[in-house]
Amino acid sequence: MMRFVIVLLLLGCFFTASAQPNPTAAADTNRIFTLDNLFELIKEHHPIARQSKLLTQQAAAQMLQARGGFDPQLYSYLDQKTFDGKNYFTLAQNGFKIPTWYGIEVKGGYNINNGQFLNPENKLPVQGQAVAGVSLTLIQGLVIDQRRAALKQARIFAQANEAERQDMLNNLLFDAAAAYWEWALAYNQLLLQQQAVQLAQVRLEWVKNPFLQGARPAIDTLEALIQLQNRQYDQNETELQYQNTSLLLSTFLWADSDTPLEITNAITPPNFSNLALPSINPDSVQLAFNRLSQIHPQLLLYQFKLSNLDVERRLKAEKLKPKLNLNYNLLANGLNFAASESPGNVNPFLQNYKWGLEFSMPLFLRAERGSLQLTRLKIQEANLQLQQKQWELQNKLQGYYNELLNNQRQIALYRQTVNNYQALTEGEEFRFRFGESSLFLVNTRESKLLEAQGKLLELKAKHHKILAGIAFSGGTLFKQ
Repeated sequence: MMRFVIVLLLLGCFFTASAQPNPTAAADTNRIFTLDNLFELIKEHHPIARQSKLLTQQAAAQMLQARGGFDPQLYSYLDQKTFDGKNYFTLAQNGFKIPTWYGIEVKGGYNINNGQFLNPENKLPVQGQAVAGVSLTLIQGLVIDQRRAALKQARIFAQANEAERQDMLNNLLFDAAAAYWEWALAYNQLLLQQQAVQLAQVRLEWVKNPFLQGARPAIDTLEALIQLQNRQYDQNETELQYQNTSLLLSTFLWADSDTPLEITNAITPPNFSNLALPSINPDSVQLAFNRLSQIHPQLLLYQFKLSNLDVERRLKAEKLKPKLNLNYNLLANGLNFAASESPGNVNPFLQNYKWGLEFSMPLFLRAERGSLQLTRLKIQEANLQLQQKQWELQNKLQGYYNELLNNQRQIALYRQTVNNYQALTEGEEFRFRFGESSLFLVNTRESKLLEAQGKLLELKAKHHKILAGIAFSGGTLFKQ
């Protein structure tokens, strides 16, 4: 009676186990979702990637703003006084100013002054007077001034924004690559667990029939069932891991309408057994070391910061000089600059003009010297930060490369280990079929084989993560 109960129990559990769903049964018909596909979607639609594109637009806007310092300017001035029915005076000025790159401002205008009580110095020809002149900065502002500094800094800002955009993409794609290979690892581990469940089901079927015929003891059937149940438990855990890694990867997927996407069973990661393990030439690593300061966005940001501070230093050093500005205006009789009321042929540049000098200089220059000293300290600080960051990135790059070399050795070792476990398992199963071994030993050998295969999958996933880390620490992941 007890034997009959055990048989019913085993058969019921067997058929229940055989009905387990297989979420990857149609994997062969699914589309393989590669890392390149992921990067393409992220660069095109991810909010952070789109946000990084705004930096380019910000740089263009700042450049436009800086160029505005050299825009021509129109001006108009009117001052009039009327009292007791009398026009005391009317002063009207209209003109334009054109600033140039070298601190020279070209200006032109037309003035009309009249009135009964007009100040003699404002007296002009009846038809008015055209004016053409220049303003020169002779000492301070001759080499660089605020407008030129702003334009230089705007150009640096544009380059810095591009480097910041690349750094944002570099970090984003590195996080995405890590999530992608975790997803791929979970998928391949699920395939392995499904294969293990299938093997356990076949073995249970293989020992069940001899048991029903009385050729094998019930303990073998029970042990086969327990092994199947344990592997079904592991499969359920692996399915959960695959679902969770799919959700994590889905956070990087967006549509063009700002709609988040979700990983479905329509796409799968590649099978590790069909995926090559690329390596890296030591010469390319050395080249990455040599070019780190030229291509890594974080180092470029420090370099642009230093360039910006250098412009600021030059501008503040210029303020140590005294101010000496020269203004010269050629005056016309109406619109005729060549006309002269004096007899003879007189050069109008030497007769009809108005000029002036403006000079100023602080006696102690304490504000200017303090400001310059602060900028120099900022430059020293930025240089130290640049050296520290470069050293960190070099060590990180070297660390990833050392990890890659060790991982390659570990993969080669574990491939041999898997082959040895495979041979050991097959041999033990062969002995079991001929009654020279036990099901316990077969299950033990096979469990060790599955454990080694799972470890090999982890090493392969780690290999791809390390490659992404090398590209990330070298500052080139965003280019892939």
